[in-house]
Amino acid sequence: MRTLPRALVAYASLILLYLPCLAVAVFSVNKTRFGLNWKGFTLEWYQRLLENEYIIEAAVNSLVLALITTVIATVLGTALALGLERAPWPKSCARLFDSIVNVPVVVPDIIMAVSLILAFSFLRGFSQAFELGMGTLIVGHVTFQISFVTLVVRSRLASLNPETREAALDLFASPVYHFRRVTLPLITPGVLAGAMLAFTLSLDDFIISFFIHGPESVTLPIYIFASLKRGLTPETNALSTVCLVATVVLALLAERLTRRL
Repeated sequence: MRTLPRALVAYASLILLYLPCLAVAVFSVNKTRFGLNWKGFTLEWYQRLLENEYIIEAAVNSLVLALITTVIATVLGTALALGLERAPWPKSCARLFDSIVNVPVVVPDIIMAVSLILAFSFLRGFSQAFELGMGTLIVGHVTFQISFVTLVVRSRLASLNPETREAALDLFASPVYHFRRVTLPLITPGVLAGAMLAFTLSLDDFIISFFIHGPESVTLPIYIFASLKRGLTPETNALSTVCLVATVVLALLAERLTRRL
């Protein structure tokens, strides 16, 4: 009986958390274009969604951005995790590096966005390559994705038996051979989980993208925000539902891979 109130609180919390998302999904298949009255089931708004060239362009921008930044952040984050975990850093340096890695995770997105826009404004004085657009979006997303990948991969590295590495080195395995045949296979679940987490964060990011995007690099979250200013439409509900489902699927995959850590 004592566990019943806890269960009720848990269920109530889940309902409050997902009820707005469920409402968006329901109205995305409602025949009525305006109002909240239920007029019947339809997939017309999803069909119009696929015919909207602006939405398709925003979706392509989001996917291209997420794929590019995920690859870059996964490589750099894995390398950073290996360097932090395997190198014999002094304790003071190790604590400093841990704090630096955690900064993008704990700092509010608005602070990161303002920092990036100021940095790009300064760098444009030296090169026009830092004009706001897809390039600045890639740099901005990689900046915060690296920390998440590093944390996930480091947790996997910390669980490995150090004797495995020592045994490989005692058998005259070169560092490259040891990494390719021993370390990489063992940390692959962590690397994949970090990559999926980075991909999901890139798809969902709005605040940082809003500050550093250009007119030709509008992403789906930015498009949805602009659509809300003109009034909520069933196409926006359908787009939000698709983004929600994609995010949930990626989060579940990342969580399943993380279990193997």
